[in-house]
Amino acid sequence: MQHCARLRLVAPLCALLSLLAGCVTKPPATPAPPRTHPGLTIAAVGDVMLGTDYPQNILPDDDGVGFLAAVTPILSAPDVTFGNLEGVLQDGGEPVKQCKDTRVCFLFRSPTRYANYLKLAGFDVMSLANNHARDFGEDGRSSTMAALDAAGIRHSGREGTTASWMANGRRVALVAFAPNVGSNDLNEMEIARGLVAGLAASHDVVIVSFHGGAEGNGAEILPFAREIFVGEDRGDVVAFAHAMIDAGADLVLGSGPHVVRPMELYRDRLIAYSLGNFATYYGISVEGLRGIAPILRCELDDSGRFVSGRIEATTQLRPAGPSLDPAGLAITVIRTLTLAAFPDGTLSIADDGSLGVANRAP
Repeated sequence: MQHCARLRLVAPLCALLSLLAGCVTKPPATPAPPRTHPGLTIAAVGDVMLGTDYPQNILPDDDGVGFLAAVTPILSAPDVTFGNLEGVLQDGGEPVKQCKDTRVCFLFRSPTRYANYLKLAGFDVMSLANNHARDFGEDGRSSTMAALDAAGIRHSGREGTTASWMANGRRVALVAFAPNVGSNDLNEMEIARGLVAGLAASHDVVIVSFHGGAEGNGAEILPFAREIFVGEDRGDVVAFAHAMIDAGADLVLGSGPHVVRPMELYRDRLIAYSLGNFATYYGISVEGLRGIAPILRCELDDSGRFVSGRIEATTQLRPAGPSLDPAGLAITVIRTLTLAAFPDGTLSIADDGSLGVANRAP
């Protein structure tokens, strides 16, 4: 959703209108919705794909109606809830992406009505910047955008698109990046900086999401380097995240590896380097680490700084949707990865998943 420039009356026109109408008064500005509580609360999850009907019908038995039921109370509570939507929302149509071997190459097409299930679960905004957003070409992504629009869910992902809306009396923006054709480009750093800086100048809170990094077993380790996977340049996600915060972003949310990765506080802003597979029906592996993911909850202050947060651990036990995990495996894994990647970091992760700012050495 691109910002529209404000219309201004030029001086000669103002004078003419004054002569005709006697006086010209500026209409009162529409007041922003009142704030119901301090700060901004946000929930974020990783990959979401509620089932595909291509190349064969692999949709949930109840058509996905109850797939997110167990996590809806958590997703629907914050001011803003975000997820990365894998695949397209489209009724029929043929893919543009060509797969020679569908055992290792995947296409995802969910019915457009599934957008309503996302809305009912609490999602406010989605990323459409990933390697499956164009499985059915730009027409497929256009169908996804239209379905989300009809459900009242904002989105960003196609090159040049951002989302902008009001939440708890604050103007919020999201811009989503990926290293894929037709998306806001993760690897065009200067363009990305300029886009984020422009949003920061006109919004209270700017959220950046990215779909990048290697995939699968072993990808949970953050390499602090540029990652090449199956011949694709998947970016240097640490350099990218830091650059986006330097440009004015307040929260950076990663996906792409299909496993969780560390979290970091950088300049008092929270970065989640990968939120893993959250709600992915048959078609995406959930074996081992691929089947655990967090619901990341956080609160930002009026300046966008991290105040507090919590990891709600979930797991996927098919055919059920994402379920709360009393063992808290996602908490344990993310805390271990975070301590290993950022031993001197200032983000603390407690046994119960509470996130805070660690005591700094004097």
